Parts: sequence; structure tokens; C-alpha cells
Amino acid sequence: MPAFITFGRILFAVLFIYSGATQLFAIQATAEFISAKVVIPALLTPYTTQLETMTGMSTPQPLAIAIGVFQVISGLMIALNFGARFFAILLIFYVAAVTFYFHDFWNQSPPENAKTLVEALKNLSIIGGLFMIAGYGRSPRTLEAVYGDV
Repeated sequence: MPAFITFGRILFAVLFIYSGATQLFAIQATAEFISAKVVIPALLTPYTTQLETMTGMSTPQPLAIAIGVFQVISGLMIALNFGARFFAILLIFYVAAVTFYFHDFWNQSPPENAKTLVEALKNLSIIGGLFMIAGYGRSPRTLEAVYGDV
């Protein structure tokens, strides 16, 4: 059984590794996608202006780089089972935020929202898998009943 869990963890992590690498190879497209969907709050404008001055990039570009790096590192850590709980919990928040901002099916009319709804449900399933990784953790489980913790 531990071999299945290890194999499943690695296969699950491929999604984040691939997605993050793809975003890093297309930073400009990712930044444009982010700027189309996410509005930076006015409270953060002084800080984003400083960031833009320091880096010479618009705010969505460093955000796209950070997101890509975060996904690759999180995927690798889950695949290698090093800090898997921590990174799974971080990814739960990340996937929930992505679902809210980028898969807003509730703002679309019924015929056009079908694809977005499926993407949101897929992300909900990914969050469920991340909860399982966070719940299982790194330590080996004993041979207790499956729902003994509940």
C-alpha cells in the first residue's frame, strides 16, 4: 500500500510541476492573464509601485514568476514527500484563490459557464486530494481502522 501512495503522490504532483513550469516559460502570457482577472487593491498601490520601480516589471510579471516558482517547488516537495503537509496546505489556499478569481462560473450565463463550472469542480477535486495529502502526512500510518481518527 505505501508504494501506491508514493506513486499517487508523485503523479498528483506532476500537475503542479508542469503547470508552474509552463507559466514560467510563458511569463508574459501568464502576466496578461493575471492582469485581466485580478485587480490589485488600492491599499497595496504604494507597495506595487515600489516593486515595479525596483524590478522594472509591471506588478503581474513578478506575481507570475512567484506563482510559477511556488507551483514547481510545491509539486517537487509533495512528490519527494518533504514537507508535504505544509505545501499541501499552502496549495489548498492557492487553488481556492485560483478557483475564485479565474473560474467564476457564477458571473457567466448558463450555456457559456459549463466549461468554467467543470474547471471549478476539477479544482474542488484537487483541493480534496490536497486535503488527503495534508491528512496523511509523512509518517507511516498504523494498521488502525480507516476512520478511527474521526
